[in-house]
Amino acid sequence: PKYFTKFFVKPNRAIQIPGPEGLEAYVVGGKLRLSLADAIRLTLDNNTDVKLNQLQTDFARYSLLKTYAPFDPVLTSSFNPSRATSPTTSTLEGATTLSNLTQNFQSTYSQLFQSGTLYQVSLSANRSATNSIYSTFNPSIFSSLNVSLTQNLLRNRGFFANRAPIVIAQRNLKQTRANFLAQVSDSISRAINQYWDVVQAREGLKVFRDSLALAEATYKRNKRELELGALPPLDIYRSESQVSQRRLQVIQAEYALKQTEDEFRRTIGADLDSRLAALDLDLTETAKPAGDLANIDAADALQQAMKSRPELDALQQQLANDDTNIKLAHNGMQPDLSFSTFYSMNGRGGNQIDTSGATPVVVATGGLADSFDQLTSRDYPSYGFNVQLRLPLRNRGAEADMGNALVSKRRSLYQLRQRQQSITLEVRNAIHQLEQAKLSIAAAQLA
Repeated sequence: PKYFTKFFVKPNRAIQIPGPEGLEAYVVGGKLRLSLADAIRLTLDNNTDVKLNQLQTDFARYSLLKTYAPFDPVLTSSFNPSRATSPTTSTLEGATTLSNLTQNFQSTYSQLFQSGTLYQVSLSANRSATNSIYSTFNPSIFSSLNVSLTQNLLRNRGFFANRAPIVIAQRNLKQTRANFLAQVSDSISRAINQYWDVVQAREGLKVFRDSLALAEATYKRNKRELELGALPPLDIYRSESQVSQRRLQVIQAEYALKQTEDEFRRTIGADLDSRLAALDLDLTETAKPAGDLANIDAADALQQAMKSRPELDALQQQLANDDTNIKLAHNGMQPDLSFSTFYSMNGRGGNQIDTSGATPVVVATGGLADSFDQLTSRDYPSYGFNVQLRLPLRNRGAEADMGNALVSKRRSLYQLRQRQQSITLEVRNAIHQLEQAKLSIAAAQLA
């Protein structure tokens, strides 16, 4: 029932995507009050890049579903009536104008199994009526029930060759999920960096404003000294230049802060609502370190990164698919040898006519039921088998597939090595930055 519902009911193409979620809960005193954990949570809920990357997993899941399509059973039915009228050229045709009515019906059930076996059951019935006086059955009804099996013996034989697209799609789904986790990790890292960028930009703006206030105070003092004659006239221009430079720095810092805040609003989805986008940001985290920075062992950190990074898992899935494609390419280079067998039961029905006299006489009446009775009695069977060998004298397409599969695996190995090198460098840089931060904090405390 669900199949026919999906088949006959048109899909709703008016799809709406949801707006930002959860932002209203963080509005406090006319400002958007956020901690670092709140920013991460809103990024996962509202970030457009995260939502787009998540859709790739859905595409991979439906691609996996599609790989099962060759093994779906198919029922095919047809009915073909036709009438033919033609002039005759001989009295042996039994009529001056010959008229034939033919009605053909056929229904076939077929299914391909994952072992590569093709199974078919076909039921057919043919009814033929004519105005020829020499027809001994009129109308005549023939029926047939046919069962056939076809199995590949070399190429595409067995479960591997037929299930390979499913296995590859399953790995593609795992690979897509691993890539999604890596992309989510990047989005979280971006949100964290932008959060601290806003905090740092605000602190920098405070420093520039304090510097401007100090320059303006110095300028006022120098101006007073100039009026009293205690300062040479040329020195006042140096103070004016300092004030102008500091004011320029404040203007640049203000607009840099606005750009940083806008980027952060986009990351957490606040820009999707015009009212929320106009609110000021109130970030609760401070730039002051809480406690001592942790000591990290480089070897342990690198080992943990190699185990937990989802990008490496995605590349491992790709390598497994490359191995499968190599086996598939080898399968495609084999000869195409198939074996098929069939068994058919036949039956006949209709009105039996005696044409030995001057006028045809109906001696027995019958119909479709008589034809089916003969069919089920299996008095008129047909059976046989067929072996077919298709041997390409040269198979450059399969050779190319094998070459591409081998090249693809080499590329995946290089990509794996490249990613491992990048992760190693990222871990070392992170450790160096941590050590630099420790030394910088210690030097600042002494200063």
